[in-house]
Amino acid sequence: MPDDRSPTQDLRAHPDRYRVGRGEQGVLTVQPYKDELLPLWRFRTPDVARESAAALRAAFDDYLASGDLVGADMARKFLQMGFTRARRYANHPGGRKYDGPVPADRRGQSGAHGRAELPRGPEDRVKAESARIFKQEWDEVEQVAEYTAWRAAHKKEHG
Repeated sequence: MPDDRSPTQDLRAHPDRYRVGRGEQGVLTVQPYKDELLPLWRFRTPDVARESAAALRAAFDDYLASGDLVGADMARKFLQMGFTRARRYANHPGGRKYDGPVPADRRGQSGAHGRAELPRGPEDRVKAESARIFKQEWDEVEQVAEYTAWRAAHKKEHG
């Protein structure tokens, strides 16, 4: 059986194998949701972010209405990732948070891995507004009772 986070495993067909994880964990590996949601995810300008966040929220609502709670969680993760990536670009010109290349044995992983954090530049107000738009939608989906109840039960049962 493939690993729970295998990019080839169809978790719509096997929702019991899905692990909620922390934050955005798995957002770019869980299929078929990655292929459905990634094209909707953009944050370059507030107008683009507004359109993207609305599309991701609509996907969240559609998944929820059809009982596909794994899909709803993935849409939530893309909203969260829209916020975190836009904030990173708002704080760090070019989006680079750490100095130097990622060590070869740490490629594909997140975090500093011993690298120094680059100083923050002056805030990019355009990206900060994009982040605010995603944060508002993310906060709203986190308040949907059906979704939060499912997520808590799924984490308890499946991890």
